Amino acid sequence: MGGTEQHYVNGAFKTNWIAPLGANVDSFEQKMKHYTKAEHVLALNSGTAAIHLALLTLGVTRGDTVFCSTLTFAASANPIVYVGAEPVFIDSDEKSWNMCPIALENAMEYAAQRNRLPKAVIVVHLLGLVADLDTIQSICDKYDVPLIEDAAESLGSTYKNQMTGTFGEMGIYSFNGNKIITTSGGGMLLSKKETTRKKAFKLATQAKEQAMFYLHKKIGYNYRLSNVLAGIGMGQMEVLDSHIAKRQAIFKRYETAFSEIDGVSMMPVLAQTVPNCWLSAIRLDLEKIALSTMEIVQRMEAVGVEARMMWNPLHLQPSFAGAVCYQANEQNVSEQLFQEVLCLPSGSSMSESQQAYVIKELLAQLLANKVDREN
Repeated sequence: MGGTEQHYVNGAFKTNWIAPLGANVDSFEQKMKHYTKAEHVLALNSGTAAIHLALLTLGVTRGDTVFCSTLTFAASANPIVYVGAEPVFIDSDEKSWNMCPIALENAMEYAAQRNRLPKAVIVVHLLGLVADLDTIQSICDKYDVPLIEDAAESLGSTYKNQMTGTFGEMGIYSFNGNKIITTSGGGMLLSKKETTRKKAFKLATQAKEQAMFYLHKKIGYNYRLSNVLAGIGMGQMEVLDSHIAKRQAIFKRYETAFSEIDGVSMMPVLAQTVPNCWLSAIRLDLEKIALSTMEIVQRMEAVGVEARMMWNPLHLQPSFAGAVCYQANEQNVSEQLFQEVLCLPSGSSMSESQQAYVIKELLAQLLANKVDREN
């Protein structure tokens, strides 16, 4: 917390505006609009709700397909199933760990041949790293398919000095408790069109019609952000840049510590991008390090350090059993990253001394378990 959140929350109570509307909601939206330079924004109660509404406003329904990054949290793709559509997953590439443009092109070509292009593409900016947006957007434009950016983890990350979440037809942010800023639970939908924002607002407010009595012509949802939680968001906006700077500094310290260790590499950063470094991660060459990432997670836990494995690709999840995943070639990069990537403590409140302890303990494990090629 930054310290001023309580002030805005108290304001909601003093004015008795604790419902999903009020001055905090309006101001939070305006601050986010100003910060990101987005055309239109809508505060919601989760990033998942934002993706769901994005799909609904595009008319995605049963029988449609939606292409989605496979290396991501399940919430990126769950809304595809909510609307009855079929998720089709796209592999990652080595240079960004995000959606592979070649794999996307392969999927688009095959879909076009079958006259079954997707209704949307959801590209995820994993860990705050930025996807190859120019290439991905050009592919979507080529096939006239709307692009949705899942920027849940990348608020503040930029590509050519433009904020992630503002490139596609729509973008989403998450303000869950573990994100770069939080409203306890919350999200934001960004759109280029005012009509999209209006449609999403209506659906998020139980699809209530403007009438003298309660009238609902469509099924709606209870997705608006409360004025109380928006107050937390107001305070968090005041420390957003500070949080980003702290996490970028954390990444740099990890980079310095591990750069000379054979068999260890830092997460990649594309040219002309500035990631918010929401989560720092290293990749292990398992031919040079004689420990699996799972074993390292367990050993670090034993010394009081919480590390974790990379997301399990969605095409491997039982909840998406049978789903297709398109690759650039025979090698599935996301499956390799799942096995080889270790996510490290990266919280904005972590002190340098705490990080030094993490580095010391992790280095001890890595150096003690180097593969001896002479034997």
